[in-house]
Amino acid sequence: MAISNGVSDGALLSKPSNEEPPTLERTQCVYNPLHTYLLPRGEAKHYQQQYADMYFARLAQLKPAVERIASEAFSEFEIAGQAAKKVDRVLDVRQGNLCWVIGTVYMEMPLKPNVLEDIGKEHWIAAPPPREKYAGEGEQVMLEDESGRLRLTGSSLKDWLLVTGAIISVLGTENSDGDFEVLDMRVPDLPRQPQRWERDDGEAAKKGKSVLNQTRSSGGKVAIVSGLNISGEAGDTLSLDLLLEWLLGEATGSADQTEAASVSRLIIAGNSLSHAQPIPSREEVAAAKKTGKRTYGYDASSYNAAPTDRLDTWLASLLPSIPITLLPGPTDPTSTSLPQQPIHAAMFSHSRAYIENIQPSKTDPPNWFDTSTNPCEVDIDGWRFVGAGGQTLDDVYKYVNGEERLDMMEAMLRWRLTAPTAPDTLWCYPFQNGDRFVMKECPHVYFVGNQPRYETATIEGPQGQQVRLVAVPKFKETGEVILMDLETLTPEVVKIELFDSGAG
Repeated sequence: MAISNGVSDGALLSKPSNEEPPTLERTQCVYNPLHTYLLPRGEAKHYQQQYADMYFARLAQLKPAVERIASEAFSEFEIAGQAAKKVDRVLDVRQGNLCWVIGTVYMEMPLKPNVLEDIGKEHWIAAPPPREKYAGEGEQVMLEDESGRLRLTGSSLKDWLLVTGAIISVLGTENSDGDFEVLDMRVPDLPRQPQRWERDDGEAAKKGKSVLNQTRSSGGKVAIVSGLNISGEAGDTLSLDLLLEWLLGEATGSADQTEAASVSRLIIAGNSLSHAQPIPSREEVAAAKKTGKRTYGYDASSYNAAPTDRLDTWLASLLPSIPITLLPGPTDPTSTSLPQQPIHAAMFSHSRAYIENIQPSKTDPPNWFDTSTNPCEVDIDGWRFVGAGGQTLDDVYKYVNGEERLDMMEAMLRWRLTAPTAPDTLWCYPFQNGDRFVMKECPHVYFVGNQPRYETATIEGPQGQQVRLVAVPKFKETGEVILMDLETLTPEVVKIELFDSGAG
């Protein structure tokens, strides 16, 4: 766990010294994985249930919060002497009556993929390329609950960011066309935010006191990186080697080595490997049907183990010095549907010794090498971190016309949903007893990996909640690592660049 610091700034060409080089001890942090998104194992996990129940469960979970906020906002709203009244069901809305109602948003978009059309076309036409945006002409906004569906209209809809799956309350009246003319809108907004160290100190933390403050270290940082995209090709790992040397304190001068020693944990937020899921394309499936050749599992002749071996070796070089949390992404070898389950320990022949429990539960101790879910929820030094590998935000991006990723992340938090568009356009597990994607507590840090560029902001909630938003860029493209200070929650960027001596 010690980092050797044998070279000082400006001393690379100095003569050897008889002085013993100083040793830097890596800062430690208190880490507690919450396992919010772990699915049941074996026969307890099945896909026989309907996805419609998931929407009803989501509405039942979030309706009380939306109702409370809407009641406060709309209780004194009047137009021409008529006061707004609450309507329990969308089908109870009557023309000319000023009212507000709660339901689930459904976006009708002609450009959005339709699974039934895809099944019908896959036998006679090649699959179209994935669209960057579903938003376009002809889209309609619907509000639905267990009773039925109501179409929403009005110029005020343009002021709100909406996607399928969001739970909202709308104020307005039904017009002569049978549509609901929206005047105002409310969302669940941020849930209660736990006090720092509340999980460890319990009631004392809620009263603003920390039981163990005297023994806890401070000043550490957590490093967040995403999009390593290891392909196993020649020359693919030079930037990774530089990142490894920087994290281990084996490069640069004493100042950078001191900063590296303050990194108490590394979080890899998705896409560690490049296209590692051996899922055949439609063309490959069609060719197999024509030739009559049946392939079970993967084709050993075309399988390339180099990317996995390279990732395993890279992690094994880091793990003796720094603990790691590994989130899967869309290109990593694990389940495709959300929540993606941890990458199996069998993939890490060298690193698996640091995984204390292959299938962790709520009673297990924290792992030095935590192969987590996507999304994931953890406690680090008393702060609540919620993170994702990128699919959830990328899918929301397709529903809206804007480009501001931070606005979308803020909207997801205010909807209290980590994956609002699942199961409409994101594959997910069909939850029955409650939607796991509903946020029960507000995080202090919300990060999403594999984004086009680094962005950050701080948002506030109605009860004083403060959340740091961080869009983590792809390391393969930008060479950027995000360092989050665990005292101030202030992020900074470390950039690792490769210079081409022949350029220019």
